[in-house]
Amino acid sequence: MTDEELPELPRGIALAWGVAANPQRGPKREMSVERIVDAAVELADAEGIGAVSMAAVAAKLGFTPMSLYRYVSAKDDLLLLMQEQATGLPPEDHREHEGWRNRLRALSEAQVLIYLRHPWILSLPITGSPITPNSSAWIDAGLEALAETPLSETERLAVALAMTGHARWYGMVLAGYSEESRRTGLTAEEVSMQEAELFDRVIAAEEFPHLRRAIDAGVFTTSDDPFRFAMERVLDGVGMYIDSLDRGERHAAAHEFLGLERAELAGDKKYREAQKAVREAEKMLRAARKVERQALRDATERLTRS
Repeated sequence: MTDEELPELPRGIALAWGVAANPQRGPKREMSVERIVDAAVELADAEGIGAVSMAAVAAKLGFTPMSLYRYVSAKDDLLLLMQEQATGLPPEDHREHEGWRNRLRALSEAQVLIYLRHPWILSLPITGSPITPNSSAWIDAGLEALAETPLSETERLAVALAMTGHARWYGMVLAGYSEESRRTGLTAEEVSMQEAELFDRVIAAEEFPHLRRAIDAGVFTTSDDPFRFAMERVLDGVGMYIDSLDRGERHAAAHEFLGLERAELAGDKKYREAQKAVREAEKMLRAARKVERQALRDATERLTRS
């Protein structure tokens, strides 16, 4: 395929890379894609992503919605550009850290901070690999951190994506606690205590013995950070794998995706119906076991009384 035959870039991606054609009509100087995105990000930061609409952004700028459409032709494009701006570029100082592990950790922490500043990013759907400049820069930074390791290119990408995924999950939880603190006026510690009390009330040892034991051990009120612990163990595993490569050991590539059947990945109707039947059977089984546990308690009490 020649350059002339290449398909046109989607407008949102073209706008992100600065290669989209400028509108032929519309307000001059007072309006730009940058101003539109700035206003939309301000709205989302202040009121959440649900407050962002073409009409709301236009009103904030003092223009009509039709004026915006000349610059950003669809809301999906606006959301893409908002995410691109809020994400920004990875911090330059991650390169100052010594070794791949410390650099990946610095990048992960920086990503978590982005989610705390702009939690609405977490509400946006993931529709594929990032193709915008800033998102690409974050992946490039992760690959750069691993550039001197013996990992293959595929393995480096897998590690970079694992760290990105962990940062997103970590950010999602922290942002949720932060929002709950803002909504209730409670501190993060008080929110954790409230959560622990709720677990304590509903989790019975007979039904969830291992979770009950964890609750009694104080896992929900400890100052330990389970997400940092998990991240460090992931890095430990990558480090051990790199050490094995340094020793000349070879490992088979992982080609299977989660071990899922093609029918499940494709959303096959009969497969979904079978899954629903399994869920109903599991629900009935849980109910039956609950009745069994209650009958056992009743029998024990009768035996004790007699």
